[in-house]
Amino acid sequence: MVEPSQEQFGDRQGGGENASLSSPKSLPEFQRVFPNEDACRAYLYRARFPDGFLCSYCGDTGEPYRFRNRPDRLRCRSCKRDAQLTASTIMQGSQLPLCTWFWGAFLVTSLTPGMSALQFQKMLGIGRYEPAFNMLHKLRAAMVRPQRDRIGGQWPVEVDETFVGGATQGEGRGRHHKTLVAGIVEVRPRKRAPGPDPNLPSGQRPQHRGGHGRGFIAGRLRLQVIPNRKQETLEPFVLANVKQRTEVRTDGWTGYDNLEKLGYLHKAVSLRGDHAMTDQHLPMIHIVFGNLDAWLLGTHHGVSPKHLQGYLNEFVFRFNRRFWPLVAFASVLRIGAQVEAPTYTALYDGSWEHPGGKAG
Repeated sequence: MVEPSQEQFGDRQGGGENASLSSPKSLPEFQRVFPNEDACRAYLYRARFPDGFLCSYCGDTGEPYRFRNRPDRLRCRSCKRDAQLTASTIMQGSQLPLCTWFWGAFLVTSLTPGMSALQFQKMLGIGRYEPAFNMLHKLRAAMVRPQRDRIGGQWPVEVDETFVGGATQGEGRGRHHKTLVAGIVEVRPRKRAPGPDPNLPSGQRPQHRGGHGRGFIAGRLRLQVIPNRKQETLEPFVLANVKQRTEVRTDGWTGYDNLEKLGYLHKAVSLRGDHAMTDQHLPMIHIVFGNLDAWLLGTHHGVSPKHLQGYLNEFVFRFNRRFWPLVAFASVLRIGAQVEAPTYTALYDGSWEHPGGKAG
């Protein structure tokens, strides 16, 4: 047996001194911070063990041994059992280098419109489409924080549903293969925006009072594929995502009738297809739905229903971090080091349940 070295993941290894859990702000900085596999391993180690190494077998917290010829293997000093650095992460079992994963995470989080799997494949030089598609969905699995906070509280929220997907021709009037999506978005005063307007260059002052001339903006967002508009579907969705005693604005649909009894300040208006009333009562959620449709068609040219929740997760991730676009890279790798991703088979047969994809 080869004796493992006493070296540890840390600042001394291969560029690791710069690999703190922060986001590179440019391609030159990315290349400087992550010049090789050792630097990526050091960063991933910090992301996976932010409080120091913890053996999953015996619970020992001592720094692990590391094999010189197998730098991805960690050996507990107490029980002498081995673990892979990428075990129980989105990179588990991957044959791609860590550098490719880090490049992929940087590209998909730093480019505002995102990337299709085909663009992803070309940019990273991956030989086949399927590994690029699988890698993108694994990164999307790292775009939902485990036990994420419920939204609302001091801010009112708008709740509504929409159909996503193209109309079907030749199957009769009213028939379609669209997918039902429910959405919740906070409504905040523009003066209480969490950061500077990401659409304006630094130092430029806005010439308007907010989206569509309003003095308020969209706050945090939640989107979820739902099977129907029944009360037993919509109520768990609201309960799982919105804090109690929040002002909840909806249309007059009966599926929301019980929200007052569930502890919410429910404000319902029967819109009856009136665009003026919709624009006044539920403006933000409909702007979100319009942006979602444009993004799905413009960047991805449509998606299949079984993968839609993964794309919704990416859209929400981008939307909620639009005021801090440079932290997205660190967020993906930090979450990705703590969650497991779908297998190739589960992803393609649709059996994997996307994070955030279950009402309640």
